[in-house]
Amino acid sequence: MILVVGGSGDLGGRIVRRLRDGGAEVRCLVRPAVSDATLRGWGVDVVRGDLTDPASLRAACEGVETVVASATAVARMLAGARHPDIHEVDEVGMAALVDAAAGAGVARFVYVSYAGVDSALGTPLERAKVSTEARLARSPMRRVVVRPDAFQEVHLAPLGRFDVRAGKVAVFGKGDTRRRWVATEDVAALVVAVTGEEDPPDVVTFGGPEALSRNEAIALAEQATGRTMKVQRMPRAVASVGMRLLLGRPNPALATVFGLGLMMDQHEATWDDTPLRERGIPRARPATGSGIRRLPRADASTTLRVDRRAVPEPDGSAPARCARRHRVASRAAPSPSPRCAAADRRDRPACTRSSHDRPRRSRAPARPR
Repeated sequence: MILVVGGSGDLGGRIVRRLRDGGAEVRCLVRPAVSDATLRGWGVDVVRGDLTDPASLRAACEGVETVVASATAVARMLAGARHPDIHEVDEVGMAALVDAAAGAGVARFVYVSYAGVDSALGTPLERAKVSTEARLARSPMRRVVVRPDAFQEVHLAPLGRFDVRAGKVAVFGKGDTRRRWVATEDVAALVVAVTGEEDPPDVVTFGGPEALSRNEAIALAEQATGRTMKVQRMPRAVASVGMRLLLGRPNPALATVFGLGLMMDQHEATWDDTPLRERGIPRARPATGSGIRRLPRADASTTLRVDRRAVPEPDGSAPARCARRHRVASRAAPSPSPRCAAADRRDRPACTRSSHDRPRRSRAPARPR
């Protein structure tokens, strides 16, 4: 029996579905106020409980061989809930779950953390993840800590303030640091894989197949849509001060968002998609598609999907160019300049030239007084 804690969430639900498709017996801990209709429809054994209720955790762990924990309070708090908060769920609650699992004789504990958790920024989520990882390392269970890079469905979508449809993007810091955004479905596939492996690694850190900076994603979005994105930039110093102020208010969820934004701008991804490829998960949607594409414009939750092969290389090899043969914005020009007026009206790629052939408004002569 596999107990999934967080099965009613996006990642957890994908994990449960994959486990059931593979024929595994699955039990899910579901909070009293949350619907369990979908889980029961998949043939899941549902037990009611909460990470803030230690007694329910002990009951849920009885007869379980493996625990998979992907639950977090962040999404609920960003949606407006005040309690339970990140400390109560992600730190104290996860500690209670680890202890309950160890006490029930669980053999393996698969825990979803995140890549860059050791950045020492001091956000509530970071403290909770580091504490849980340390607790698992001390436990008698076989620990498997899964550290994926940022989810592309979050960070390249309106939820992550990358709203292609509205033409608005927010950038923490400089936006030049490359990350390996990864598809949620691929993270679920890896979690399921290490759940059943005979000898899984203690810690597995990974991302998608393409290294891409926020600025490069913006340039590709502009190429895909044919219009300039409105970019709101927050310098690192401002984001750092904002994070500390939010910690003092307190607003742990928003402080965590600021902290994650800082971490992703300050720390280059040193991992890649090797763990995915080793397990036959090559469909890593590298924020990807064929060339550049995105979901239909009518979808308000549009996620940018890009292929870095379409981005011009800094060595000048076959760069994309506008109609006047000027280079299209690339890594060398992280903040695309105004569009070339001579560019094709369907594509209108952002040109690195600050101005040329741009129409000028003629001023009417001043009226005599």
